[in-house]
Amino acid sequence: MISKIKNDLEKEIGKPLHFRFNGARNQIEEFEGCIENTYNFIFTIKTLGDNERIKSFTYSDILTLNLEILDLEKE
Repeated sequence: MISKIKNDLEKEIGKPLHFRFNGARNQIEEFEGCIENTYNFIFTIKTLGDNERIKSFTYSDILTLNLEILDLEKE
């Protein structure tokens, strides 16, 4: 299952996407960014906008629905 998630993310590298992260204590953070790289255990996202940053997540974040990825074009 993790390898499928990784393969799906590799197809989305460089595309602008909308992310919803369910963090600690029910804090929800929404941001736009592009998947920059995929590695064995993590992937990185470069946020878009005034405050560009690099964020890293694990593939299990997607599996457990802590991180949701929404396509900007479908919204």
